[in-house]
Amino acid sequence: RQALTFHASFDSGFDADFSKGAKTCVTKRGAELVPVTESDEVRIVLHAGRFGGALQFLKKGATRPQFAGQGVLGYNEKSWSVSVSAWLRLTPDEDLEPGYCDPVQIVGDDVKKGFIFLEWSKDETPRFFRYAVRPLVEIWNPDNLSWEQIPAEKRPMVQLSKAPFSRERWTHVVFTLDKANDAGGNASGVLFMDGQRAGSIEGWDLTFGWDPARVALVCGAAYVGHLDDLAVF
Repeated sequence: RQALTFHASFDSGFDADFSKGAKTCVTKRGAELVPVTESDEVRIVLHAGRFGGALQFLKKGATRPQFAGQGVLGYNEKSWSVSVSAWLRLTPDEDLEPGYCDPVQIVGDDVKKGFIFLEWSKDETPRFFRYAVRPLVEIWNPDNLSWEQIPAEKRPMVQLSKAPFSRERWTHVVFTLDKANDAGGNASGVLFMDGQRAGSIEGWDLTFGWDPARVALVCGAAYVGHLDDLAVF
């Protein structure tokens, strides 16, 4: 409980219930960040969540709710450990639109300096579900290849060919990162599905180059489905 830095229940609105950073839920509109409001892309649905309301993405769109401020994720340049918990409800092969889909991301000021995401692949049936941790681009992609050109076993990710998602039930997803940016530590990431360890990212130098003031937790990049009880520890 003391480790909690952020929680958004989406029971009655987009803003966080608790945050050590900003509580306001915003999205990019051009170069500006503006508060998220209901639209034909995203809305709050009362009584549709695990408890109370839930966030629903109705179609692939430009609205990507995000939360920022250093306290949300506790990012630091020396040794960063974090866990992100989310509940998702969808049937991926029926609900998602074509292309990659990231229900949850951690981004900074430049994706070449680091990018962390949950992802559904774009071409496979059934689609792969992944947890990926991409550190500085020169570490994971020194040859400047596209994501698809790199063999799966050489990408810093956990990939699942089968994952227990359905619009009939809530699926609990947790991803962790341990000792990122720690020169003396063995950095790692772990994916948990419904409380069970599903895979890990190990043996990588997980060094990021983000400006700490510009690190954000982002939801709903091309996602179609429900999301509830987003939390960070």
